[in-house]
Amino acid sequence: MQTAEDQFQFFEGVLFESFGRDFQVTEYRLLQGGSINVTVQVVTNEGKYFVKYNTRNHEGMFETEARGLDLLREANVIRVPEVINWGRRDGQDYLVLENIEYTKPNFDYWEMLGEKIAALHRNTDEKFGLNFDNYIGSLRQSNEQKEDWLSFFIEKRLNLQAGLAYYNELISRDLYEKFQQFYKVLPELLPNEPASLLHGDLWTGNVITNESGEPTLIDPAVYYGNREMEIAFTTLFGGFDKRFYDTYNEAYPLQPRFDTRVPIYNIYPLLVHVNLFGTSYLPPVIRTLNKYL
Repeated sequence: MQTAEDQFQFFEGVLFESFGRDFQVTEYRLLQGGSINVTVQVVTNEGKYFVKYNTRNHEGMFETEARGLDLLREANVIRVPEVINWGRRDGQDYLVLENIEYTKPNFDYWEMLGEKIAALHRNTDEKFGLNFDNYIGSLRQSNEQKEDWLSFFIEKRLNLQAGLAYYNELISRDLYEKFQQFYKVLPELLPNEPASLLHGDLWTGNVITNESGEPTLIDPAVYYGNREMEIAFTTLFGGFDKRFYDTYNEAYPLQPRFDTRVPIYNIYPLLVHVNLFGTSYLPPVIRTLNKYL
């Protein structure tokens, strides 16, 4: 078990590796984070830094998170923490980011978020996927590029998660085979869209308020995909304020009957939760499959 002194030395070592000079850590504050990593605000003689670390050896997790944050920042449409460094020290993987001070949201926070996500989605690519894989939660996310959205959605999103759930005996063979039948009806249900730059894990927990009261994106699982996938994702786990959807739709109108497709897109994040946390997330997946079969 690490002592407080060990922790101070760890953070000072991480900052030395990041900046190439000594820092004096005066305090560190544990922050509310996810189930995978420890998140800490480190206070030093030269300011504050955000550090997340883990000992679970998820190979490449912080490297791909850093690359994803950089990709979002390069779009230059919404605040994203600056990546300072990532690496491994004392048996622990770490990621050092710019510290973002949380404040009260501005009165037009949700409208601003809607406009900025619409602007993000106007960054497009010729192919769906990405030139590197990453993680969603603690699960590897395959971003092998495809020429069309339907192939990518079926092969690299739904079927990989359904296959993992079947392998781990979280779904039955009958349900796995029902997925195979479901894929056959998807061409009639999903519209064509350009391959938009997506945050990839856009729910309320991954949008924070910065020191100016404006939205800031954290913890991405980026790839180029159908933007409807992203907007559908935001409706899970509490959803966003209605002003977000209204403003987004004004800035970059969704295709007709989008609301009917939301349950289809959300099969993916729900299957991710099945594989991470168990079968309590299965009922809405089964209802959606049964609706179309």
